[in-house]
Amino acid sequence: MSLSPLEREQLAANRHVWDCWAPLHLTSKFYSVEDFIAGGSSLRSIETSELGDVLDKRLLHLQCHFGLDTLSWARLGADAVGVDNSEVAIDIARRLSVDTGIQADFVCSDLYALPGPLDRDSFDIVFSSYGVLSWLPDLEPWASVSAALLKPGGVFYLVEFHPLLDMLDEDTGTRFEFPYFGADRKPLVLRDEVSYADPDADQPSHTLYQWIHSLGDVVSALAGAGLTIEWLHEFDYSPYACCPWLHERRHNEYVADFPAAPHVFSVKARKPVR
Repeated sequence: MSLSPLEREQLAANRHVWDCWAPLHLTSKFYSVEDFIAGGSSLRSIETSELGDVLDKRLLHLQCHFGLDTLSWARLGADAVGVDNSEVAIDIARRLSVDTGIQADFVCSDLYALPGPLDRDSFDIVFSSYGVLSWLPDLEPWASVSAALLKPGGVFYLVEFHPLLDMLDEDTGTRFEFPYFGADRKPLVLRDEVSYADPDADQPSHTLYQWIHSLGDVVSALAGAGLTIEWLHEFDYSPYACCPWLHERRHNEYVADFPAAPHVFSVKARKPVR
């Protein structure tokens, strides 16, 4: 299913937002770049425990923003490549690679233009995480690109905020404000949004376009691309305080006050060996 001219305009508008956000995020407390430069990691325990040892694995990070997770995987021994459609973010990622001495490659490309400059069947792992799917109008090409870039036997891994969490109102988390199912790929139009990483920063207002994808949409897209689903996990906490009504029950575990409900999910799939 190809993108419509309107969807391409909406993606271009979103890309402009990320171009504006990237320099703000570089200095934000949320991303803690100083801690990373001092030897820290931006990765959370969910993804490091579930993916395990990445030493000498060729890892592709889709929608990498300015590359902290990509560089964190490289710090763990992966041969890492990050891809993002924001030239501003990719420029920052390349500078961080040089400044920290951590070797990683960064490619500026629209996800829907891949494989493009990347070689098919060349990655052991395709990785993506936290807040990425809502920026994609169509998951089928996303899954197909991931499958095409994996080596036979390679692993696709996604960890993402749960669609149930995305349904709740942003101020209190006490009522459903957004639908669970996307309607004919019609996006939510969000105006005057500030950056999630630094809401108090002085920044221009923007219009964002975000698409709703159910859990079934995600799994079906991956299976439809020929990947074998190995498991789907759900977690009753978020590793980020992504909503103001979440509170920290223990280090890097943020929960709501309502009874246990999924906050994050992860899915692992594998490309069959021919």
